[in-house]
Amino acid sequence: MILPIFIPHAGCPHLCSFCNQRTISGEGDSSLAGARRQMENLLGWVRPDPANELAFYGGSFTALAPDRQEALLDLAETWRGQGLCGPLRLSTRPDAITPEILDRLRVHQVETIELGAQSLDDRVLELARRGHTAAQVRTASRLIRQGGFRLGLQLMTGLPGQDGPSLEDTKAQVLALRPDMVRIYPVLVIEGTLLADQWRQGVYRPQTVEEAVDACWPLYRDFTAAGIQVIRLGLQPDRELCAPGHILAGPFHPAFGELVKSRGVGLQVLEKIAELPGGDYNMIITCPDRLASIVRGQHRSNVRLWEETGKVRVAFQTGEKFEVRFHDRKTV
Repeated sequence: MILPIFIPHAGCPHLCSFCNQRTISGEGDSSLAGARRQMENLLGWVRPDPANELAFYGGSFTALAPDRQEALLDLAETWRGQGLCGPLRLSTRPDAITPEILDRLRVHQVETIELGAQSLDDRVLELARRGHTAAQVRTASRLIRQGGFRLGLQLMTGLPGQDGPSLEDTKAQVLALRPDMVRIYPVLVIEGTLLADQWRQGVYRPQTVEEAVDACWPLYRDFTAAGIQVIRLGLQPDRELCAPGHILAGPFHPAFGELVKSRGVGLQVLEKIAELPGGDYNMIITCPDRLASIVRGQHRSNVRLWEETGKVRVAFQTGEKFEVRFHDRKTV
């Protein structure tokens, strides 16, 4: 289990156009005392286990002053020594990775480093005021992998200036970098950000939920096929993020990841239907109960998609594996 300790905006030398970490993380205190309080709160409901992975999120950990990094890492070592957790992970910026920094992290048993890449298109990065380049993402990724760490990349869709070809090129570059995992976040317009001002001025138009799902499905499909684990689709809904007035616009959905996976099932089965010769078929879908909502689609959207072809009538049955069978109704 990942135990998140949020250090919102700590170490970040830039304020990105989309970012309000105090809202996104649900935490406003990035102090050492704040980290202690968060861990104490976690211990109220998490069972101590050396398999637990302590994670420093919400800021740029390796851009912190070295003494502050050491203080947080020492605190984590105290918890690890008590058997509360095992390996560490952290998130940081691509331009805050050097061989010397990685040596320090290795001493403290950091195993996973997640880079906030967001895009590998320099124009998109500039418009988002990221303050780093795509080349720095590539360099940091290679250093992390060569250093024996697990590499995670955090990506965004719907960024200002990001179109289909830009996102496709970012996907190709990520596949070439071979991270162990990715997170994919559609951009939300959060109160208190530059993007909120641009949205109010009509300069920025966020994705709809439908557009975000369409953008994320090819990423999820191709990363998964390449053995890259997609560990998050969409921001985690929490009390502060979902509070009235915080999300102004954008493709927020509490089950966004399920929508993306459901879209994939819908399209893949649609391809099978397209291969059928003309006729009228019973389409029998077998799947475990836990996957039924993903397969059917929200409000049975996939069922409607398939039946609107005029070639199939859909029926479901429960089974251990996902399977699609067709029976010509004329021969039944």
